[in-house]
Amino acid sequence: MIFRKLFDRIWYENHPVSYLLLPLSWLYGLVVKLRKILYVSGFFETNYVSVPVIVVGNITAGGTGKTPFVIWLSEYLTNKGYTPGVISRGYGRKSNSHVQQVRHDSNPETVGDEPVLIAKRSGVPVAVAFDKYEAANQLIDNANCDVLICDDGLQHYAIGRNLEIAIIDGDREFGNNYLLPAGPLREPGSRLTSVDMLISKSKKYRNSFLMEYEFGDLVQLNDQEKLISIHNFKGQQIHLVSGIANPERFHSIFKEHQINVIKHVFPDHYNYSLQDINFNDDYPIVMTEKDAVKCAKFAKDNMWYLPVDVKFNDVFYHRIETLIAENIDGQKIT
Repeated sequence: MIFRKLFDRIWYENHPVSYLLLPLSWLYGLVVKLRKILYVSGFFETNYVSVPVIVVGNITAGGTGKTPFVIWLSEYLTNKGYTPGVISRGYGRKSNSHVQQVRHDSNPETVGDEPVLIAKRSGVPVAVAFDKYEAANQLIDNANCDVLICDDGLQHYAIGRNLEIAIIDGDREFGNNYLLPAGPLREPGSRLTSVDMLISKSKKYRNSFLMEYEFGDLVQLNDQEKLISIHNFKGQQIHLVSGIANPERFHSIFKEHQINVIKHVFPDHYNYSLQDINFNDDYPIVMTEKDAVKCAKFAKDNMWYLPVDVKFNDVFYHRIETLIAENIDGQKIT
């Protein structure tokens, strides 16, 4: 958590340390450029699978809203008559096995927290592996998927793609615009000119489609059928638990509802134990949905999570339908 705060300051607050790190950024940039040249030239092989692939990713380190969008896209494709699947690296997982298929009740420590959340919310087949091409073929063979969503795959050039969608944080954008480690960029900003669709979370960015969050009622960890409105906590004291890349927006939701919060910020993808959230009082404990999948095994009645959905305007829907018609419908890589 200390390192996260430090790098947030370096990347987004014009901290002088960023200048000291610039030589490493230049070296990183050369590696990124050389790697892409090797794929484009065919020296490194790009592998295509037998069904269309939609890549969803970003060019910055940290959260930009990919997981809620992947869930939305999975449900959207399902409603359109497809049988989508999701492939992911499963960041933070401890297992070294080649490919693991993910269920709604899989152990997040084994397969990663975000894949479990995607499987739980969308109901589509999900597979994790360091080799996403191998995971893709597993889903095609075992789940009869006819389109795949590659989660966080913008820089994973080893797998071919039919459609690229990049998501940025409209509030934070690209910080100081430096490459890692001096700045938050995984690739130069010019990379966004080559994607098929650019989506901006929370605030409109030029040439992007705005993605806004919708927050539902709080859900009890012990009983998923038990809901309570966030308004019920107005004026009350709660513990607010977050282990996500950018928790400030999550915190602000409760402040906007005039709720008194005791913040407990953990590193992104943190694996919780009961001791971590045992606060020795009776105040409600509220967390993100990603944190909830890791705390479900020791859930208590006073533990709640806030589900997140995304929404778009009609212009976005027209564009996504056009892109799918042009790049996905009837496409089959041979």
